[in-house]
Amino acid sequence: MEPERMTNSNPPRPRPFKVVGAHPGPRCGHTLTTIYGTDGDNSSAKLIMFGGATALEGAGTKQDSHAGIRLAGATSDVHVFDVRAGTWEKIQPQGEAPSPRAAHAGAAVGSMVVIQGGIGPAGLATEDLHVLDFTDFNRPKWHRVMVQGNGPGARYAHILALVANRFLVVMGGNDGKSTLGDAWALDTSEKPYKWRRISDSEDMPSARMYASSAARQDGLLLLCGGRDINSTPLGDAYGFARHRDGRWEWAAAPGMMPTARYQHAAVFVGPRLHITGGAVGGGRMVEESSSVVSLDTSAGSWCRQPPGSGLPGEENMRRCRHATAAIGSYVFIFGGLRGSQLLDDLLVAFDISGGDVKLGDEENSEAWREWAATADAIGELAAAEQEEAAALTSITAGGTDLRCDEQDVSSVMGAGAGGAIEPAAVVSTPTSPGSPAISLRAGESSPKTPDVRLWHRAVVVAQETPGSLKGLVRQLSLDLFENESRRVSTGVHDLPRTPSGVQGPLATRERVHKRVIDALLKPRQWTPPQDRRFFLSAEEISELCEDAEKIFKDETTVLELSAPIKLFGDLHGQFGDLMRLFDEYGTPNIGGDITYIDYLFLGDYVDRGNHCLETICLLLALKIQHKDSVHLIRGNHEASDINALFGFRLECLERLGDPDGIWAWQRINNVFNWLPLAARIEGRVLCMHGGIGRSIEKVDQIAALPRPLTMEEGGVVLMDLLWSDPTTNDAVEGVQPSPRGPGLVTFGPDRVRDFCKNNELRMIVRAHECVMDGFERFAQGHLITIFSATNYCGSANNAGAILVLGRNLVLVPKLIHPIPPTTPRSDSGGLEEENGASGTWMQVINEERPPTPPRGRPNNNPGLEYF
Repeated sequence: MEPERMTNSNPPRPRPFKVVGAHPGPRCGHTLTTIYGTDGDNSSAKLIMFGGATALEGAGTKQDSHAGIRLAGATSDVHVFDVRAGTWEKIQPQGEAPSPRAAHAGAAVGSMVVIQGGIGPAGLATEDLHVLDFTDFNRPKWHRVMVQGNGPGARYAHILALVANRFLVVMGGNDGKSTLGDAWALDTSEKPYKWRRISDSEDMPSARMYASSAARQDGLLLLCGGRDINSTPLGDAYGFARHRDGRWEWAAAPGMMPTARYQHAAVFVGPRLHITGGAVGGGRMVEESSSVVSLDTSAGSWCRQPPGSGLPGEENMRRCRHATAAIGSYVFIFGGLRGSQLLDDLLVAFDISGGDVKLGDEENSEAWREWAATADAIGELAAAEQEEAAALTSITAGGTDLRCDEQDVSSVMGAGAGGAIEPAAVVSTPTSPGSPAISLRAGESSPKTPDVRLWHRAVVVAQETPGSLKGLVRQLSLDLFENESRRVSTGVHDLPRTPSGVQGPLATRERVHKRVIDALLKPRQWTPPQDRRFFLSAEEISELCEDAEKIFKDETTVLELSAPIKLFGDLHGQFGDLMRLFDEYGTPNIGGDITYIDYLFLGDYVDRGNHCLETICLLLALKIQHKDSVHLIRGNHEASDINALFGFRLECLERLGDPDGIWAWQRINNVFNWLPLAARIEGRVLCMHGGIGRSIEKVDQIAALPRPLTMEEGGVVLMDLLWSDPTTNDAVEGVQPSPRGPGLVTFGPDRVRDFCKNNELRMIVRAHECVMDGFERFAQGHLITIFSATNYCGSANNAGAILVLGRNLVLVPKLIHPIPPTTPRSDSGGLEEENGASGTWMQVINEERPPTPPRGRPNNNPGLEYF
């Protein structure tokens, strides 16, 4: 192991924060966990404190030693810190609470806090998983999760973390007999829940207790420090990742932590791991100068406060057994032990790498106002701005990068070193064939996977399971999808015509996208409004359109995107399905997965469904909020003369009135004319709405189309791009007439193969057709159709799906099935049936222009009820 390498990027400096409300009181050995609201906004996040020891036995008078001290007064209390208001509240959740305990471990899984292990008055706590569910924040409830088979057993002083945003991992600790070095994982997406011992990694950390760990936003886990079997403090750090083949792997991080320690705390802010406090043995705390250190995972280097940077006599972070959590750019620290003194203070530090400058409500919160008003805090914010610029320069120059794929982690690769930092030593482990190694290496970029392939299994949401860690999820072989070749098409025979393009005057400037996100991005709580009147005015919709249109104007006609990325097919105003997909497979907000995976929507956002306004307004708002991570391309229904016929115009009239509804409808269609037309991912996967038809031979033909663009101006290239379909099966080649209507065509597998070869592509992903299983392969897997709306037009009974493309360019289908009409979700579940009584007018439209039945269906079953 190489010695520590220090940089001039200082760690944040914790400052006292006034405790207001129900004071949790002095304690140590507790947990502090961050829970985000449904909107994912940092200012609505809460800190959840559980358990801990609230008294000491055998306390002496020596202030710098806790030798011989025994913890007592273990509790199972729950306190909640409202971050925006800066106030504490003690709550009494429903259900059976865990036994009083300290030295336990906790982790957040979505809107739930998971507690495991610890030690209490009766000795070791059981190994059961206790879940504190904040899905309904006004009615939190305890659940005990049943786990089958053998598990980590009862232990304390261990770590519990969520790895790859999916797996609960337990490592180390003490079982009352010895210090442990084993690791266990539980997949929160598969039931029945089972612990699996991780024994296939050849570079596991040594046995330890009182270590600390934190998961980065992309799912990578960092483990650091602890106390070994000889009670010696440790100063090493390890990255932990999971490969897509199911193999787990540890890799030693570069350098050594300044001052080996245990009973410390760790938390990530952006790419920086901040380690606070700790003990060094013999009843001694770390020195104040080393009490806060940071590992910059983008540069592969440790940093600490320079000598003399604190105030005279300041010992804020000379403590151990405290708890810490982060929200945005802010680090929160509570309690702990210093010598024979239990601490009851709250400290807050600011780090610019998290991105948020303001978190609390300084106007109405006395605690936030006092914290921000201190000269130290003001100076720290100014210094942080300078630090951001310096860090940006350092990152641009290069450095060791610890990166991690979404969900099943593929690799941790280096990103090239530069500047004054010397290259780090290479630390890697043997890997199985076909799986990239996890490594920490400077001077080498991440290689691209040479091929694109569809994963052999699809993830399917089978049903809702109350009280579980997540909805019941299955993984099925693609061979089991018997309906994969059955499609539903719209049967549209009219060709698009030029929209009117009339635009009304703009109202006074006031952005509305955050209001839209606050109101609509509620995957579990959203229900169709009882009053069909839309909550935005036509003027506000126009403001939303103007902000989004500015972004679209700056984008290229063919977007160049990177993996990992989620691909969504047709939504057609079925907003409930969009919420279900977000709920099951990740939400585009800070509390979700937007920080490490992009979202690409392939068009047809409106028509046919009952909630087109909700769908398009939320997507535009998300585009404004996350312009570099959320991407929209155009579908054939993003044209005024098509969506005038199939429901969107009528919905605008019904919900906004006349003339406001017509004005809003026209304004949205003006935005549609600016939408990009295709997207290329990693130079290997081309995404479009329709297909390549008869006329498209090169991607450059699409890129050459000018915008804004109407269907008539786009000519045959735009017609093929938005309207063409694959032929009925791989045996039908060439270009054939389309059943959709005159002038439209289908294209065969030979056209797909030639197009991919001529454009150095591996695959085409498109939408446009309803397919029974939500996705369908064509041209021997070189083209995939994706459709995200379930039970299309209220009668097709099809599944909806998205595709998740990982960094290793493996596509994973993820499905949802229609909600049965007789079993809508309850109020707490958040959804009712999409095509309910409120959509009578839409039912009439669908009856007048019904979709054609799924192809491949036996002729003796003429009704859609067959499916």
